[in-house]
Amino acid sequence: MASNNSMAERRPISVIIPTASRAGALNRTLESLAAQEVSPTEILICDASVDLETKSLCEAVTTSAMQIRWMRSERRGAASQRNEAFAQASQPFVLFMDDDIRLEPGCLARLWQALQGNPALGGVNSMITNQSYHPPGALRHALFRFLHGGSASSYAGQWLGGALNVLPEDRTDLPEVVPVQWLNTTCTLYRREALPDPPFPHWFYGYSLSEDLWLSLEVQRRGWKVANARTARIFHDSQPGRHKHRQSEVVAMELANVWRVGREYSGLSRRRLIMNLVAVQIVKLIASLSRPSEWPMMSARLWGNVLGWREIFVGLKNI
Repeated sequence: MASNNSMAERRPISVIIPTASRAGALNRTLESLAAQEVSPTEILICDASVDLETKSLCEAVTTSAMQIRWMRSERRGAASQRNEAFAQASQPFVLFMDDDIRLEPGCLARLWQALQGNPALGGVNSMITNQSYHPPGALRHALFRFLHGGSASSYAGQWLGGALNVLPEDRTDLPEVVPVQWLNTTCTLYRREALPDPPFPHWFYGYSLSEDLWLSLEVQRRGWKVANARTARIFHDSQPGRHKHRQSEVVAMELANVWRVGREYSGLSRRRLIMNLVAVQIVKLIASLSRPSEWPMMSARLWGNVLGWREIFVGLKNI
């Protein structure tokens, strides 16, 4: 790992990174964090690896300029690991990060400046340079209009119809800090006082799809605003994981979790939310059919829909 920036100014931030058997990716993430012009007070690594490679990495890169606290996870899963680390965090600001991102120069400083510049902001996230909003084609535009209940000049950064969250937009004519309706947890700085304790409900497990949406909506329900710091930039070097090979489970989890979040925060009737979710799933399946490379996964995705809808309707009977 490259040497730390000993001249970096320290900020009262606890960085929380869940990880599992991805020491190589984590090392690159820590390198980019160490190169920032400002540094966090502590970095908490919650590790669900089956070996000690990540622990050894953390011990090797810990210096006076970058304090890393490694902890063994009690329960594998992005949300539960974040909860475990959050319980040990000591600072008034919390930066949730994935273990496979690279921060561009100035990223952490710009996140900090954005949050300090507006006391009404409870959280602010970075711009993922390789995952941003693009104007939708005809089919997706029709879907967005249906979910939104009408046309909009841009749907970037919005949560549409309780069923679909859209990425923020990266345009040079936009201000540096742009209000949005939801935040991811890829690289997002929160005020600790804006967060629930623990941050994530127990029903998020495994890959914990939509836990970022749930948290940012909960922060807003508590009276805070959220925004995207467009010039605080990262690259998401998405890595393989066991969950990504189980497409049916991923599809089922995403569908069921989006339903739970929508029921909690959208204010829509059950019927309308179901209609919106059906519309999203139909468009996703049509999009997959238009890409031959995704045809081998179609049966798993269809089965995932069956599992997800079964979980939704079983839950409906119990409400």
